[in-house]
Amino acid sequence: MFDFLKAPPSKPLIEESKIDSTYKKLRLKVFLGIFLGYAGYYLIRKNFALAIPDLIKEGFTETDLGIALSFLAISYGVSKFIMGNVSDRSNVKYFLPLGLMLSAITMILMGVMPFATSSILIMSILLFMNGWFQGMGWPPSGRTMVYWFSIEERGTKMSIWNVAHNVGGALMPLLAILGVELFSNWHAKFYFPGMIAAVVAIIAFFLLKDRPRSVGLPTIEDWKDCEKCDKKNEDVSSISAMDIFKKHILPNKLLWSIAFANAFVYLVRYGIQDWAPLYLTQVKGFTEEASGWAYSMFEIAAIPGTLLSGWLSDKVFKGKRAPVSIIYMILIVVAIFVYWKNPVGNPMIDNICLISIGFLIYGPVMLIGLHALDLVSKVAAGTAAGLTGLFGYFIGTSILANIVGGYIIENYRWDGYFMMMILASLVSIVLIGMTIFKTNKIED
Repeated sequence: MFDFLKAPPSKPLIEESKIDSTYKKLRLKVFLGIFLGYAGYYLIRKNFALAIPDLIKEGFTETDLGIALSFLAISYGVSKFIMGNVSDRSNVKYFLPLGLMLSAITMILMGVMPFATSSILIMSILLFMNGWFQGMGWPPSGRTMVYWFSIEERGTKMSIWNVAHNVGGALMPLLAILGVELFSNWHAKFYFPGMIAAVVAIIAFFLLKDRPRSVGLPTIEDWKDCEKCDKKNEDVSSISAMDIFKKHILPNKLLWSIAFANAFVYLVRYGIQDWAPLYLTQVKGFTEEASGWAYSMFEIAAIPGTLLSGWLSDKVFKGKRAPVSIIYMILIVVAIFVYWKNPVGNPMIDNICLISIGFLIYGPVMLIGLHALDLVSKVAAGTAAGLTGLFGYFIGTSILANIVGGYIIENYRWDGYFMMMILASLVSIVLIGMTIFKTNKIED
């Protein structure tokens, strides 16, 4: 029934005279496919955060909403790991668009069905479903990257692809604002971006291809004749999910180190981002529209920050990811402190602080994801990406940023919340620092 989701078999090589032109054309198409597709996922991932002020007006508490929001992160983290393992043995052309379409349908239903936002239980169930479908986005994207781009060029390509986070994240609040204007209904924050995401899923389907060998092309290592590349190309159909975990994941100590660090990086990322609309409207006197624009600028600022982090790690630190992440996290501590202590009535400083945090936080996010892909054989790329995502979303986002964050805001107010953000930043610096003298080497 689901045979179309299985990784397609390798095909005989096409005519040698057509290989170069075909490779270049398809590499561009699949890159656009994973870029647009993953941006589409972000159009419908964090809509609930923008709806928190509306839901509070309807009688829900910060703790209630934090618990509901945590279900999105819990399911996303678990799904990212499980579906990441599945994606290693699946057809990217179907797998990524299917997850996006199912996620879009869930958000549309959450917006158009009145009962969907009538209780914490129902919202938690729907957010759990959305998070599970969202877990079908990153792993196949990372898998596509390692099959179509060699390790020598992957740093640059990965930093460009990672901008998809920010394109989708920046467009989401703008689409939400536009939806509310068009339909005069705050529920449009869910269903209008959902409709756009469904269209993006269709576009991604027509752009994506699975592995080069599945379309009659040589492997990227053979095509590039890359001396530094890992040329152990195991047949994805001959390796089991347990083999991938036992051989490539479990014994990889460096991979586990950055996975733990990722939990605290994600706590800062979503701890600041998810609660920004409420903090700005409740404490700093922002209008709902102004907080939406600030939320969007957080994502837009991440684009140059991410590209710079990739360049610095490749060119200045010769492929070492940890030093750049540490520098970025130190600067984040400064920005968070100013954001916290800035007196009410200085919106420009608040915006500058959010822009600075957005500029900086996606650097460590991208570098940890890239490091995970570099550390394992390509047959385990989706699983490695899923492991770091599991720690980032299950521990960092769902438990700490959402549940603990909501509890602290309600009971200890915003001072307690910002103390938690600064402490998390410092812990992440220590954990990332533990990997600074280790070499980036793909395990055999």
